[in-house]
Amino acid sequence: MHQLLDAWAGTPACVRDRRFHVPAANEWVRALAPMYEPGHILARDVFLAPGARRLFPDWPEIAAQAAAALRAEADPGDPRAARDELKRFAHPVVGELALRRQALTVGGAEQQVIIVYQAMPGSPSEAALARLL
Repeated sequence: MHQLLDAWAGTPACVRDRRFHVPAANEWVRALAPMYEPGHILARDVFLAPGARRLFPDWPEIAAQAAAALRAEADPGDPRAARDELKRFAHPVVGELALRRQALTVGGAEQQVIIVYQAMPGSPSEAALARLL
């Protein structure tokens, strides 16, 4: 999994498990936000990490999505959280980014989700993303 993530140069990507732990992340996503560092728990960091509310201009919506995702994992009958969405970041170094977030489920004994962020080609977000590293 690490090799796959690292091959996506310029594309922030990480893996999360069913409990929202981050076991793997590439350098691009780690530069995007500290919550994507391996060992972090995404759902917890949305609510408790210092700076999370500043990082996400749409924090109330992000928090509602995190709560919905937690409910969906706890009860498979609940509606699934969004898998393809636009997420805005207010990065402290490169400024505003609007990135398309896609989540890809990977099967196996321990189901995992690959989260990938992409900027629209030629957009200011693509230029900002290139300045992350």
